[in-house]
Amino acid sequence: MELKDTDNLEKALSENKEPQVSKEEEIGIHKGALSTLNNERAELFKMMQNVEVIMQAHIKRLEELGVKIETQKK
Repeated sequence: MELKDTDNLEKALSENKEPQVSKEEEIGIHKGALSTLNNERAELFKMMQNVEVIMQAHIKRLEELGVKIETQKK
């Protein structure tokens, strides 16, 4: 198959082919993304709290066993 009109082909390939969404739909997409990310952040915070509790339990037991733990200051 031969293409004779390369100008039209280049124009067709360079045109934006992304589907257009309404402003309300785009707002909904962003709000949904923020809601999801907020929930993920809350779960990450819970996980960090659990890790901290477990670390403190290990530190406490090591100190009970006579191991001196030095904390790093930031």
